[in-house]
Amino acid sequence: MKATPQVLKGTRDFLPARMILRHHVTDVLRRVFERFGFEPLQTPAIEYAETLEGKFGEEADKLIYKFEDRGGRQVGLRYDLTVPLARVTSMYPELVKPFKRYQIAPVWRAERPQKGRYREFYQCDVDIVGSTSMLADAEVVNVAYQSLRELGFASFRILLNNRKILAAVARKIGLAENAAVMVWRSVDKWDKIGPDGVRRELEAAGFTSATIDQVYQLLDLQGGPAEILSSLRDRLGDEPLGSEGIAELDDVVRYLDMAGVPGAFYQVDLHMVRGLDYYTGPIFEIVVDEPKIGSLSGGGRYNNLVGLLGPQDYPAVGISLGLERLIDVIDELGMGPPSVRSTVTQVLVTVFEPNLLGVSLDLATSLRTTGVNTEVYFGSEKLGSQLKYAGRKNIPLVVIAGPDEIATGEVILRNMRSGQQQRVERGVLLAAIQSEIEQQGHELPVTTTR
Repeated sequence: MKATPQVLKGTRDFLPARMILRHHVTDVLRRVFERFGFEPLQTPAIEYAETLEGKFGEEADKLIYKFEDRGGRQVGLRYDLTVPLARVTSMYPELVKPFKRYQIAPVWRAERPQKGRYREFYQCDVDIVGSTSMLADAEVVNVAYQSLRELGFASFRILLNNRKILAAVARKIGLAENAAVMVWRSVDKWDKIGPDGVRRELEAAGFTSATIDQVYQLLDLQGGPAEILSSLRDRLGDEPLGSEGIAELDDVVRYLDMAGVPGAFYQVDLHMVRGLDYYTGPIFEIVVDEPKIGSLSGGGRYNNLVGLLGPQDYPAVGISLGLERLIDVIDELGMGPPSVRSTVTQVLVTVFEPNLLGVSLDLATSLRTTGVNTEVYFGSEKLGSQLKYAGRKNIPLVVIAGPDEIATGEVILRNMRSGQQQRVERGVLLAAIQSEIEQQGHELPVTTTR
């Protein structure tokens, strides 16, 4: 039977124009990641189910794509890039610690698709394994900050919290572990449903008004990081775990300031919880107020995860940037740089007539060896049809070499945007192309000359 062409809900095709923008974003991220000394890692898309299960929390575990393969093995598609990193760290103990790695790759979650949320999406992660220093936590936050700034984001908020502080709040109030999980699950929706919505949800779950009031009094603190942390010391000073969490956040804030991250971009937000169970210390999220799309980035410290997958444990911290949401915001706010075109081709070399094909191929080879992305037109259509092709593909420049030009050692270089063209000697064609592309906002890499 003939199949109906379609994609699974929550997945998407990316046509060339969109892929060029995605490559631009990931190229920027790679540059920033490597600038901080993070090295690339690649792991399989599929893992043994036991590697994935029991690491994310009960609700998240339901979203893992699991199945039995032909060998009868229980396997699953990776849910995130952190658990595979933990497995790698366990399998290769010879890796130099601290181990700083980045990975840009797809993950899969069987959840309900909606704006900014897909079943297949790319994560862009940086992690540091093997250091307990809060300088590592501050560095991954700084990497995310620098990445967004380099992508052109001018307005966003980095939210900081600590799981130890949340645990201390639960102890202070006298919440049992299961009850605390229910409270934090609701509190994590603070930005989505507001304080009244969180209160209604907690009341519906059976919590008394007195308990809810205590939660609000301890978490709903206003002010800058120093002011909030000072208030927390007054309220949680008798809880050792709380004091530890406050001191850690104080270090993170201090290191961010020392690294030059402007204080206007980060704040302590005690309502931010992060849903994954493996976090053990500082946690982070980055959000934009417009458009309302959720967090662009999230992460935190997970000191016990590696030990779940091997004989030795290592402290670790990381942060993840969501490529899909980055692209969605860039699209919605019109932030794409003008130099990112809808095609990778910079020059089309036309074929004036079939017996001059060799000249066109020689021109294209010459340009390609000097770093110019060059196409040769396929076919023997008239020049007008070839120019229409260049226009439809948004190719900025066209080279034309007819008998007259060949006789004088020249070519015609046509700017498709302005419609202007010039006769150029072949010996200076590359320089002329370089000048034209730079005027259009492009940078043309030149590696050799011919």
